[in-house]
Amino acid sequence: MASLVEALTMFGLEEELTCSICLCLFQTPVTTPCGHNFCLPCLEMTWIEFEEKFSCPQCRASFETRPELKKNTVLCKVVEQFQISQDGLSKGTGEEKREKADSSQTKPRLPSPVPCDSCLVVDAAKTCLTCMVSFCQEHLGPHLENPAFKCHQLVPPVKELQQQKCQAHTKLLEFFCQQHRIPICCFCLLSHKTCSTTPLKEAKEAKELQLKKRLTELSALNDKTAKSLEQVRMQQKQLSHTTSRKLDLLKTEFLEIVALIHEEEQEAWKKIKSEEKRVLDNFEFVHSVLGKKKNEIQVERGEIEVILTEMDDITFLKRATKLRQIPFSDVFVPKIELDQNLLGAVYQKACNLKEVTKRFLNVTQEEKKKVPLGNPGTFVLPLKPPMMEEVCPAAAGKTRNDVDATRVTKEQRSRPAKRSESPKRRAQSSSKAETKSETTTLDTFLTKPRQEILKFATQFTLDRHTAHRNIVLLEKCTKISVTEMVQDYKQHPQRFLSFSQVLSFQCFKKGIHYWEV
Repeated sequence: MASLVEALTMFGLEEELTCSICLCLFQTPVTTPCGHNFCLPCLEMTWIEFEEKFSCPQCRASFETRPELKKNTVLCKVVEQFQISQDGLSKGTGEEKREKADSSQTKPRLPSPVPCDSCLVVDAAKTCLTCMVSFCQEHLGPHLENPAFKCHQLVPPVKELQQQKCQAHTKLLEFFCQQHRIPICCFCLLSHKTCSTTPLKEAKEAKELQLKKRLTELSALNDKTAKSLEQVRMQQKQLSHTTSRKLDLLKTEFLEIVALIHEEEQEAWKKIKSEEKRVLDNFEFVHSVLGKKKNEIQVERGEIEVILTEMDDITFLKRATKLRQIPFSDVFVPKIELDQNLLGAVYQKACNLKEVTKRFLNVTQEEKKKVPLGNPGTFVLPLKPPMMEEVCPAAAGKTRNDVDATRVTKEQRSRPAKRSESPKRRAQSSSKAETKSETTTLDTFLTKPRQEILKFATQFTLDRHTAHRNIVLLEKCTKISVTEMVQDYKQHPQRFLSFSQVLSFQCFKKGIHYWEV
């Protein structure tokens, strides 16, 4: 019994003292930097074919330069002690192993990632999934020539052959369960009879087709996201340009009255900058969301591309099944623009204040008492409105000859907006006496407080078909706002194309009518 235990111990020690290249006891053992031991002659013979790259024959660890090999004296003594013990148990064993080692030095056997299971020397050329064995080209002959092996499934060499077997039945994994998302063998079909199962190859092809389709969708979505990002950048640039122009106009106006209303200038400036900051914050948020979405798309694309390079069916399906596919919605860029009402109101107030200041400084003390100041920004200026023929000569020949036009040109946007208080009348039909009376009535009318003037306020309904594309109609076509962005209006023969103006449906022949521009 003791001799049996000793023999088993010696057998286990012999495996530890055996060179993995020549499969004999170590002869002049050396240790590589990765910690594995080999015979010095075996390792040198293995590295003869390598001129620049050197690697460990056992773990495949690569070294940039050829390692300096030194004799492992401790291991050498252990081998010598083991040989003495072996001589005591069986004479001649050491000599046989020495002869085997000498013969191995003349014919070194180089390992391969997938060695032939028959000779353990040559690299395997094919793996038979029916026999569950890998063969080199020489030992593969029976499978290629004998008709009995014709139905055997030959595939490229498989390194982890045990993964192709079912752990429960030790049978070849030939099917894939769609419900449980695992590969199964033919015996497992009984326990998965209620599940949807497909052959392994078909499952891979279906999953590969699905991933390729997903990759195509992600590519298109990525391109669309990139275009949206570029559009956001262009809109942001246009926004900055528009804001800069508005600020320049404000600065020009306030430079003329800076000594009198410096505080008002600062307040207006603050409003514009606050509006700009609000819109820019929205742009930054949209930019960050789109950028994050693009990064997530690129990450998933990279994962899918890596999975698609996997050749092994099992590993491919496992990795593809574990892939977490994040649902992506379509790219949406909200409409972000400046509050044109706010910008227009601030600019209009500045223009009115300038005109009020000029008039107030030019009139005498008595005239100042006659002019009601009213609330800031609501002072009515006695400015004569342009005639219809001056606003739009082309409109004189239309059927609506008496329709009022609100003209907003670039010249008017850079100067204070004018408010028209007089009714429209035809110059040819009015006499000189009537004109003088009308002028007197207008002057008297303009000296009244705004509260009384508002009694004559008239509500306009603007014609959408005549509006210029730089005019925005608001509140059911009763108000307008000028914008730098071109509006998407339909083509119409009566639409203004050259000037920022619009016609109304109402016309006035007599009476007092009041509106603010």
